[in-house]
Amino acid sequence: MSAPDRRQDPTGGRSWWGWGHREQALGADALDGLAALLTQRFGLPPPGALDPVDPAAVALSEPRVRLPDHLDVPASRDPVDRLWHGHGNAFRDVARALHGDVPRVPDLVVRPRSPAEVEAVLDHATQVGLVVVPWGGGSSVVGGVTPSAEPCLSLDLGHLDRVLEVEPVSRTARIQAGALGPQIEAQLRAHGLTLRHFPQSWEFSTLGGWLATRAGGHFATGPTHIDDLTAAITACTPTGWWSSRRLPGSGAGPSPDRLLLGSEGVLGVITEAWMRVQPRPRARAQATLRLASFDAGLAAVRALVQDGLRPANCRLLDPVEAALSGAGPADGSDTVLVLGFEAVEAPLDGIMDRALTLLRDNDAEVVDGPHLRGGDATGTAEGGAGAWRRAFLQGPYLRDGLIRLGAVVETFETATSWERAGELIATLRDTAARAAREVCGGAMVAVRTTHAYPDGVAPYLTVIAPGPLPARRRPISPEVGERVARGRAQVAAWDEIKVAVSEAIDAAGATITHHHAVGRDHRAWYDRQRPEPFARALVAAKAALDPSAVLNPGLLVDPGLLVEPGAPGSRQ
Repeated sequence: MSAPDRRQDPTGGRSWWGWGHREQALGADALDGLAALLTQRFGLPPPGALDPVDPAAVALSEPRVRLPDHLDVPASRDPVDRLWHGHGNAFRDVARALHGDVPRVPDLVVRPRSPAEVEAVLDHATQVGLVVVPWGGGSSVVGGVTPSAEPCLSLDLGHLDRVLEVEPVSRTARIQAGALGPQIEAQLRAHGLTLRHFPQSWEFSTLGGWLATRAGGHFATGPTHIDDLTAAITACTPTGWWSSRRLPGSGAGPSPDRLLLGSEGVLGVITEAWMRVQPRPRARAQATLRLASFDAGLAAVRALVQDGLRPANCRLLDPVEAALSGAGPADGSDTVLVLGFEAVEAPLDGIMDRALTLLRDNDAEVVDGPHLRGGDATGTAEGGAGAWRRAFLQGPYLRDGLIRLGAVVETFETATSWERAGELIATLRDTAARAAREVCGGAMVAVRTTHAYPDGVAPYLTVIAPGPLPARRRPISPEVGERVARGRAQVAAWDEIKVAVSEAIDAAGATITHHHAVGRDHRAWYDRQRPEPFARALVAAKAALDPSAVLNPGLLVDPGLLVEPGAPGSRQ
C-alpha cells in the first residue's frame, strides 16, 4: 500500500485525535468485545462507542503568525495538521480530542529541512517572541507537546530523518533527530546493525524525542535506556549551537549530553546525535514461568539480576496483567514471568539453563519453553512472551477503544529499590483501586514490572475504570455541548485517580516517572522530587540558553522566572 499523500493528508495516515495508524484502530467487533469485557467486569454495559468527531467540525482560531518570506521554510496552516499538532497521546489529550475539544493548537506547523533552517526558525521566534514547541512523533503521554496559548509554532523535525554516517569500527552512527524508529532500523539494517532501542511508541516516536525524554526501551536489563546508547548530541539553542565530542567516556566535568538528555525541549532543539549501535542479534532464547505470588516473583527476579544475568526480557505479570495479555490463564489464576535472552552469535543454551535453574531454586515453574531460535532474531517472540509482546504493541489502540466506550484508563510507571518494592506495589495497587472505585464505581488494576536492576525494579500499573459516576462529575457549562461535556467528565475522573496514585508514589520516595518523562502531567511531583539547588541550576541553564523563554514554556521550569518584564522577547 502506498503512503498517503501529505498534500491531502498531513498526518500521513495517522489518527489526528488518538494513537497510531487509522486503519489499525479497533473495529466494530473488537469494540463489542471490549464492551462485553467492561460489562462482565463492572456489571453495567458501557454506552455505545463514539466515533471521533469530523475534524472539519472543530472550530479553530485563525493563525496569528506568518513566517517572513526570506525564511523559505515549509509551514502549514492546514486545520487537520494544526489539530494533530495540538496535543500528544496522554489520556487527557485523547479523551478530549475524540470529542473535538482541542483547546490549543499551534498557529503554524513548521517543517525545517535542514539544521540551518532549524536555526533560522529559532532565531526568528526569539526575535519576535514566538513560542516554539519541538515535535517528533507526537507520542508524548505526559502532555509534553501541548502548545502554548500564546502565538506558537510547532517545529516538526520529520524531514531530518536520515542516518548520516556509520562508523563500523567504533560501532556508532550519526542519526538525525527527526528519524522515527522504523526509519532508523531500516537504514541501520543495511549495515547489519541495530540501535536496539524499542519503546512501546517506537513506530511513532523519534530519536530526538527519545533523547529529550530520556526514553526507556522495552529491554528489561542491560543497555536499554537511551542514555546508555548516546555518544554525543548536537542541538540548536537560541544562543548558539551545542555539540559534544563523540567519546566512549569522559571525566571532563559535568556531561553536556546529560544536561540535554531529559531536557524535554526547553534548552534547545536536538538535531542529531551519535548513537552506539550493535550487530543485529542472531540468537534468542525464551521461556514462560509460573510463580506462587507476585512477591515470590519479585524475589526470583531480584535473584536473577543480582546473580549478574542480563535478560533482554524479564517481565513479571500479576494474574490480572497475565490474563489481559494472554500470557497466562484467562481465569487470572497465575503470576507469570516472561523471560528472554538474546545474543549476536553466541549459543544461549547455557545462559538459559543457568537462569531457569536459579528461578526454580526460587520456586518458579516453567510452563512454556525454553524456545531457542537462530537467524535474525530481532522482533521474534513465541509462547507466553509472544502473547505479551502482541498485547504490548496493541495496548495503545485498546486504550483508545476504551476511551470511545466512556472508560477511564491510565498507566503509572515508577521505580524503587528492592527493599521497598513489595510495599510500594501493594500501596499503589490499593490506592489506584480505591480511587477508581470512588470516582467511577469500579476498578480493574493490573501490575507488571518493566525493568529490573541489581538495586531495584520498575513497577508499572494499568488502571481501567468504567467511567465517571454521575455524582462525581464536576459542573460543566451546557454551552460546550454533550460530546465535549462527556470528554471533560472522563478527564475530570482521570485527574482524580492520577493525583491519588501520584501522591502515593511521591510519599513512598519513588520516582514520578521511570521512562515516560515529566511533561505537564507530572510537573507538580517532579518539582518535589528534584533537589532545590538543582532546580535553581536548571533555571539558570534555561536563562543562559533560552533567555526569552521561547522553547516549550512550562515544562521543567516556569518561564516567568527567566525573563524580566520589558526585556527583548519578553511575553509577560
